[in-house]
Amino acid sequence: MAEQFTCQAGISRQLAEYVWEVNVELPKAVEFKAGQYLQVVMGERDKRPFSIASEPSEHHQWLLHVGATPDNAYAGEVLERIKRDGQLVIEAPDGDAFLQLPQQHPIILIAGGTGFSYTYSILQKLLKEGLQQPVYLYWGARARQDLYLHERLQTLASDHPLFHYRPVLESADSDWPYAIGLVHHAVVTERDDLSQCHIYMAGRFEMVRVIRDDFVTRGVSLQQLHADALAFI
Repeated sequence: MAEQFTCQAGISRQLAEYVWEVNVELPKAVEFKAGQYLQVVMGERDKRPFSIASEPSEHHQWLLHVGATPDNAYAGEVLERIKRDGQLVIEAPDGDAFLQLPQQHPIILIAGGTGFSYTYSILQKLLKEGLQQPVYLYWGARARQDLYLHERLQTLASDHPLFHYRPVLESADSDWPYAIGLVHHAVVTERDDLSQCHIYMAGRFEMVRVIRDDFVTRGVSLQQLHADALAFI
């Protein structure tokens, strides 16, 4: 059950050209599950969701990845409030597309843009528990600089043999060693059988809808698909 809190908040660093890491300090210990989100309360009928990028053992301080291009007032106004007030009113935790454990089947994490923060929380939880099955993270972005934790994920993949990092760019130079195109196309190119996988995804609603429709035609059941966007599309 989500509760409402007034939290100290600050922008801790800039992750990419239009992405900022926001630190939210909770007034008391609050538990959440990997893959859940909080809602920033901007007004009585104006609540804006952001995935919690932290590992769930963090009960007092959470990190968000806020993408705010100049034309994105939805996120930009949240950043402006942080700069002005140094605090946010939030409701948390929320969301039903959290990681289901224990899990014996391969896990596929699919992220578009800052939807990565959702998958990053899940990945951190899985790594902390100790991987028992293969985990594949497909992160789709427009350009290389948008993969703001690229080197970190490469290191994690090197350190954990069961974790496989698969970045995907919409367009790239010829020396880009990974996939180019739509992120879920990279998934089906590598895996012709998804029937035993559990798939967690976050990004624009249109992206999630396309992935759902495509994967269902390939024999994936709705029970295998996890995304809060699925409740709205």
